[in-house]
Amino acid sequence: MEKDEIQRLFMQHYAKMYRVARTMLYDEQESEDVVSDIFESLLRGQTVLMPGTEECYLLTSVRNQCFKRLRHVSTPIEGSGFVEPIDDSDADDERLIDIDEFVACHLSEQEQRIFRLRFSEGCSYEEIAAAEGISRVAVWKHLSHIITEIKKQFNPKSL
Repeated sequence: MEKDEIQRLFMQHYAKMYRVARTMLYDEQESEDVVSDIFESLLRGQTVLMPGTEECYLLTSVRNQCFKRLRHVSTPIEGSGFVEPIDDSDADDERLIDIDEFVACHLSEQEQRIFRLRFSEGCSYEEIAAAEGISRVAVWKHLSHIITEIKKQFNPKSL
């Protein structure tokens, strides 16, 4: 990928990518590092982006990198100090792929857009409502339905 193209992607998507990372990590420096790492990977030429998929790839990369960073934070357990995190990133990646496929195949076009806006782009209910021309309550109802359907598919015992 050419430097000019990466620079264009940076200028176009950095703010949104940073916002998603900041929402997940609650840390400015960590969020900047996540986004920088993704662009560094692009500069090293390790990734080839298909036209029209850049934004989705970049936002998904941010989400996945944030999950990886969160997984590597030690969790205190009462009376035993700290434990090493379990690295199940491959299983998580497979689950995310399965969920993406389920969303694409089993939800309406509007629900797919709402799902993407909320979970890939990190938009608020208000932003989604404005983009879709519906009320915030309708956004909540759609997201509630989406999550229920995903739970039915992947964790039927949770209902």
